[in-house]
Order: sequence, then C-alpha cells, then structure tokens
Amino acid sequence: MTEVAPVLVGAAPLPPAAVVAVARHNAPVSLDADALTRVAQARAVIESLAVDPVPHYGVSTGFGALATTFIAPERRHQLQASLIRSHAAGTGAEVETEVVRALQLLRLQTLASGHTGVRPLVVETYAAMLNAGITPVVREYGSLGCSGDLAPLAHIALAAMGEGDVRDASGALVPASTALEAAGIEPLVLLEKEGLALINGTDGMLGMLVLALHDLEMLLTTADLAAAMSIESQLGTDAVFAADLMALRPQSGQGESAANLRAFLGTSPMVASHKGPEDGRVQDAYSLRCSPQVHGAARDTMAHAAMIAGRELASVIDNPVVTSDGRVQSNGNFHGAPVAAVLDFLAISVADVASVAERRTDRAMDPARNHGLPPFLAHEIGVDSGLMIAQYAAAGIVSELKRLATPASVDSIPSSAMQEDHVSMGWAAARKLRRAIDGLGRVLAIEILTGARALDLRAPLLAGPATGAVRDLVRTVAEGPGPDRFLSPEMEAVTELVLSGAVARVAKEHIA
Repeated sequence: MTEVAPVLVGAAPLPPAAVVAVARHNAPVSLDADALTRVAQARAVIESLAVDPVPHYGVSTGFGALATTFIAPERRHQLQASLIRSHAAGTGAEVETEVVRALQLLRLQTLASGHTGVRPLVVETYAAMLNAGITPVVREYGSLGCSGDLAPLAHIALAAMGEGDVRDASGALVPASTALEAAGIEPLVLLEKEGLALINGTDGMLGMLVLALHDLEMLLTTADLAAAMSIESQLGTDAVFAADLMALRPQSGQGESAANLRAFLGTSPMVASHKGPEDGRVQDAYSLRCSPQVHGAARDTMAHAAMIAGRELASVIDNPVVTSDGRVQSNGNFHGAPVAAVLDFLAISVADVASVAERRTDRAMDPARNHGLPPFLAHEIGVDSGLMIAQYAAAGIVSELKRLATPASVDSIPSSAMQEDHVSMGWAAARKLRRAIDGLGRVLAIEILTGARALDLRAPLLAGPATGAVRDLVRTVAEGPGPDRFLSPEMEAVTELVLSGAVARVAKEHIA
C-alpha cells in the first residue's frame, strides 16, 4: 500500500485534498508548533476568566437556555462531562468511517486555531486518536445543524474522555477506554470551556460536503463519458458540441462538458460513419444534444459549493470564541445555513444529471428511437428481455433522487426551549446527498452497461478510443451481448468501476 503523506494541522486552512486524504486514505496528521503556542495563549485567557466572580458563558455558566445559571468552580468539571454525555444522543445506524474521520479532523483544525480556549493537551489528544485509527461510533440521527453538529461531535468528545464505543484501526468495535489504552492515550478530563469547544461546529456537514465534491468531480467526467457512449451507439452527432457553438453561451461548466464530449467522440469511426446530408436526421433528442448543458449546470453548482466549502475550511467555528484581542465573545457562526444550502443545491443537480442519463438509457432500449438496435438490446427478440429491467432500476433510482432533491435546509424545528429557534438541518442535507451520489453512480453504471452492449451491437462499426476502452473495461466484469443471464452481479460490478473512479480514469487515458 502506498504511504500517504502526513497532513499538517494548524498552520493554514486545510485544502479539500487533505480532508479526503485523512478521511478516506488514513493519512496521518501532525500539529504546527506555532499553532500549539496560540492554543496555550488562548487557554490562559479562559483560565483568567474562570476565577472571575462575574459569570462568563461556557466558562462559569450553563449552556443554551441555561446560559444565565452560574456554576460554582468545584462543579465545572462535572458540568463539562455532563455536557458531552448528554449531547452524545445520536441514534440510528453507524455513520461511515470516512465521515467520522473528516469530523474529527475538522474539529481538530478549529481546536488548533487558538480561538477556542482548550488546552494544548486536548488538541494533541484529538490528533493522537486520528493517527491511532480510533474512530468513535457516531449515529445517523441527532444533529439539527445548529449549534453546529452537536450530537455527532459529542460522540467524538465522549470517546476522547474514554467513554462510549469506537472502531479501532482494524474496524473492531471496542470500548473507547480499551482503544485509548492500547494506543497509549490518556482519557481527557475536560476543564472550563472545553466541552463547548469540542461540540460547536459545522464539521460533520462540511466533511460530507468536501467528500461529495471530490466524488462528484469524478462522476461528472463519468457522466460525460456515459453520454458519449450513448450518443455514439445511437448514431448521434457531435457537431452540436463545437467550441464556437459553446462560446455563444459562455457557461463555464457547459463548456467543460462539451470539451469532454468532443474529446471522447472526435475520432470515433462510428460517429464519422454517418456524417453528411445522407444521414437524414435534422437533430438529436434533447437527452443527447443537451448533455453538456445539463452536466455543465451541475459543474457550475459544484463550483459554487466548492467556494462555500473553501470559506468554511478557513473558518473558526465555536461559541464563544477567544478573539485575537483576548475577548471571549458569543456569536452565531455555528449556524449551518451556508453549508446546508449548497448541500441541497448539489442534490438537485445530482438528480438532474441522473435523470438525463436515464433518458439516454431508455432511448437505447426503444427500437423506434435507437436507430436500428434490437428492442431492449435483447439477443432473441420475444424470448429475451435484454436490458429492459436494468432501465427500470435506473428509473427507480432517479425517482428516489428526485425525492432526495427536496431541500432539508428549508425546514426548521426549534429546540432548547426556543433558545435555538431556527436550525439549518445541514447534517440531514449532507446525509441525503451521500445517498444521492451513490444513486447517481448506479444510474451512470446502467447507462455505461447499456452503452457498452449497444456499441458491440454496432459491429463492424468501431467505437472511439475512449468509449471503446471503457467498453473493454466493462467487459472485464460483464459479458457482451447474448442470451439473458443473471444481470444484477454485472450491474453491481460496473457500479464498482464507476464509483471507484476506474471508468473516469480509463476515459481520460484514452482521450484523443
């Protein structure tokens, strides 16, 4: 296995690639020395307030609706522990390891900012847990996205205290105390302000946004390739993707998708075989002709979402924060609205890209529209069903993606005795986007499986270099045209090629 370079935390905002490296590829983290100095300086501010008889929120008071309740010094350790235990109230299935690691990393980045007031020991403990592969069990439900991802972050903090359950580096479910002991990590005993600092953040929804953007960049290239296979095998034209036509509408995402289609189709013998006035068709259907417009709109949505993610990665999210001039100031930066909105926006684009892909797949099945291919691409018409039901599966997924495109961020259910009377639902938006991305990958896999069979059925006409190479890749896991067979395993295998990025890589390697 290739060793992954370590990621430095605390020196500068984390780039998205670093989040993916730690979350998905287990890259180790290291702490910037200057960051630890700033952390210690901010902690000194908190310690000075801890002995002040005047109440200070989060230091010597309760939380949320109990913010006006003064807590005596001898009860504050219990206060911090109680905060974490009570807020670790997630329920449902375990959240994926990569999401939890992103959550851990992004909270660590904020803790290392020198604006939260925790001790350097807290920062070092979070880094040690990541490097030891200790992944706290975080549950699916529990976050309203304001004040940030409270419940998911509380599960992380609980594990750092040596309580609750975790997955160790091997993936085994063990008590947190056991995992910490095995890694030589002392459980944290939280002091003033530290409990709040560990749970006030948008880290869960942001981590899922960064992972989604990484995956969608690959999937939109795959969508362009899938469209190229459909256009080519259905004897469509690439003339409509010309650069001068795209320049008449200078939408950057559309231009990028059109450039991909020109590269995938430009040297295709199959496309060249029917060029000229003798073709007889005036123009292709929208699902073929307008592929760059639909895919490009998703690319532009991604660009906006990436801008928001970049700003959030450069943010310090906590309440209260220790400012550069030494104030401890309450604020509302933990509200997840900016992130929640783009998570929902992406879900809309994912549904649209999947929808047009399914329409291209459906055209390949219909002898009235597929220009000479057999019905459902079946081997023996009337006996075999071919890929008929594969298209049903794509249609069913697209229907679900349309439901998942309904925004979560327009909802709000007040909490904390109306103190938190407007919430973002950003965690929910992120969770449904992850499901939507999986669905998009499956719809594209069905289109690619269909396109591969259609290209084979066009023999002796030859596919282009990129589409032909992807067809050959598909043939390593799925047989070509022939009598009906158990189709589900082939669909799953091609889906794995899509979701792993293999299809996109092969396509790029064979661009003319």
